[in-house]
Amino acid sequence: MKKPCAADAVVFGVVQGVGFRPFIYRLAKRFGYKGWVKNIGFGVKIHLESEESDDFNQFFRALNKEKPPLSHIENIDREPAEFSNCQQFEIKKSNRSRSFVFISPDISICDNCRKEMLDPKDRRYRYPFINCTDCGPRYTIVKALPYDRAQTTMAHFKMCSQCQKEYTDPSDRRYHAQPVACPECGPEIELKKSSTGEKISGGIHQASVFIKQGSILAVKGLGGFHLVCDPFNKKAVDRLRKIKKRKTKPLALMASGVPVIEKYGFMDSYEKEQLCSPQRPIVLLRKKKDIPGIAPFLNETGFMLPYTPLHYLLLQKLDLIVATSSNPKDSPIMKDEREGIKALCDYILTHNRPIHMRSDDSVMKVADGKPLFLRRARGYVPYPQKVPDFLVSQKQILALGGELKDTISIYKKGYVITSQFLGDLDEYQNYTYFKETIEHLSGLFEFKPDVVVSDLHPDFHTTRYAERMGIPHLKVQHHYAHTLAAMLEHHLDENKKVLGIILDGFGYGGDRTAWGAEFLLADYHTYTRAGHFKYMPLPGGDLAAKQPWRMALAYLMDAYQSSFPQVRSIARIDRKNSGSVQEMISKNICCPQASSCGRLFDAVSYLVSLAPEQVEFEAEAPMRLESAADDKTESFYDFKISGYSMPYKVSFSSAIRSIVSDLDKNIPVPIISARFHNTLAEALLQMSGKIRKKYGINTIVLAGGVFLNKYLLSRTVQKLKDADFDVLRPVHYSPNDELISLGQIAYALAKKP
Repeated sequence: MKKPCAADAVVFGVVQGVGFRPFIYRLAKRFGYKGWVKNIGFGVKIHLESEESDDFNQFFRALNKEKPPLSHIENIDREPAEFSNCQQFEIKKSNRSRSFVFISPDISICDNCRKEMLDPKDRRYRYPFINCTDCGPRYTIVKALPYDRAQTTMAHFKMCSQCQKEYTDPSDRRYHAQPVACPECGPEIELKKSSTGEKISGGIHQASVFIKQGSILAVKGLGGFHLVCDPFNKKAVDRLRKIKKRKTKPLALMASGVPVIEKYGFMDSYEKEQLCSPQRPIVLLRKKKDIPGIAPFLNETGFMLPYTPLHYLLLQKLDLIVATSSNPKDSPIMKDEREGIKALCDYILTHNRPIHMRSDDSVMKVADGKPLFLRRARGYVPYPQKVPDFLVSQKQILALGGELKDTISIYKKGYVITSQFLGDLDEYQNYTYFKETIEHLSGLFEFKPDVVVSDLHPDFHTTRYAERMGIPHLKVQHHYAHTLAAMLEHHLDENKKVLGIILDGFGYGGDRTAWGAEFLLADYHTYTRAGHFKYMPLPGGDLAAKQPWRMALAYLMDAYQSSFPQVRSIARIDRKNSGSVQEMISKNICCPQASSCGRLFDAVSYLVSLAPEQVEFEAEAPMRLESAADDKTESFYDFKISGYSMPYKVSFSSAIRSIVSDLDKNIPVPIISARFHNTLAEALLQMSGKIRKKYGINTIVLAGGVFLNKYLLSRTVQKLKDADFDVLRPVHYSPNDELISLGQIAYALAKKP
């Protein structure tokens, strides 16, 4: 006997703006069910009806197996429902109640759209804004949720009859694809001369001609403008570097396809997979063939593939272009012509689809078969991070990060959303970007914080911002936040204790001194400083991070106590400057003490004549040192671990003396660099073993910007694993200070504010 039945289900996750409702519509039709599906304030709701007894299990198995490629299901809540005798299955209008629903990041053009764009018979042939529910802009165009066209920057483009038909047909790939458009009704490209604003005919084709001729173009993408030029035109590259005030910092390249990249960079299967992924990050690859002027003094070049239809069309006649962010030095990427783009280029290839939220390209390496993010932004934000159940709180929490390489994170209902990379907040425009992002995420996710978390440092812009908010304010130590972030990402248990090895340049310590190479015994509730690198003077304070020779002198004076042997690199320093810095160190004048690992790298890089006297960008000296390392060298230098109780201290004085000796013997710099890296890895292993023996802790967390050094990371991980340690590191986030805001969320949740 037939017995009608019904069920309701709420699907929570990345399920809006990814073709989820039409997928459910087609699935229900396939199984012969009636009912409806609609967007609601916290996901998608499904009502299913069957005229025969049915548990609907086959439907939900198919749902999980066949779901749209951009969707991600966190959970499905199912319950029996009242049978209401629906006559068909339909897609209902969105429920505009207060929302907390996730949205897909911006995604590169899909294969189907790319084929249509290149098909002369298709009505969107060569249309630079082609998209569907499987691809295109999301985060950068949405103003509010639910994700409907009226709440995006496409709102003022009225669909033509053909686009409207696709948009309203549940069987179509463009059903409710909010940016859907065509040449008749959608955004348009415009090419113009930057100095006069004069419009130039020829569009994308003419833009490629200008690039070949040596011009610099500003090209509007998903999250902002790129500055584009021919990488093989030395004059154009030199001019671009002058415009950006970027003497040696590497430039990213966009290639027309994988075969082009394979001419210039070595890649394994996983690196290729990342390059070709829908997220389309910049991936740093070991050089096969150098392109002069693109990444000087380094052994890697950053490549990406086209990710918008416009990029594909631009690169049809160009194998390779420089594609670097359109920002003056230390400022955020420009998203609008009114922000001063014309001063940076010869021509502007722009369009009239506004960018609501700027977002830079993501940058990664691959280390041990996993992503190692240098910058997490376009393609990955605002992807949610679920927190372990024991940390779940009803409070809403805002974490503001640190000061450099900042991100913010918001917590609501068991999930963390971490923003795109925001830059260094001591630059006013980045600080404005920081405030824009707080406002954007707050509006998007109906977020109103009950608690704010910042770094311990009293003078950070983020700390002062938190103090002005007038809500409960928590502060967490910088390196402990690094540790907590990795613990949260890997969902470690509540009472799990780890040894956090955090290596970076600077962090305000729990004792109000400058920390930078820390061994922390930690759980979610507290930490103990188990060890650190020996404190060293930073002659001139912040100047020591900008002029590596200062740290070279500091380490030499520490290693030899009195006069030190002649070193070629030191002999290059102006004698007056060298003498005054040595006097500063001797008399402890303007020489704050720090346990920084970053400054140790600076010193060694300068000693072996790789670092410049004045660095242009953060980590320039360490990056040159890493690039020089010979990966076949296994030997390492001596070092010393001192102390009978915590905190233990690691001194590299003997290693410095050995480096000077190797230089005197004319040992090749690649071998010296490798030995130095191996020394650090061995020191981390021995410290870990010493702490495990005393406290029984076997799980290691590696974080901090120094672990962007692939050579050091891989050697350290291998040594620790060979010694039977469990080793964790950030995978979906960068290990550098972008990670801080996530760790601050973990700290606040553990405190149960």
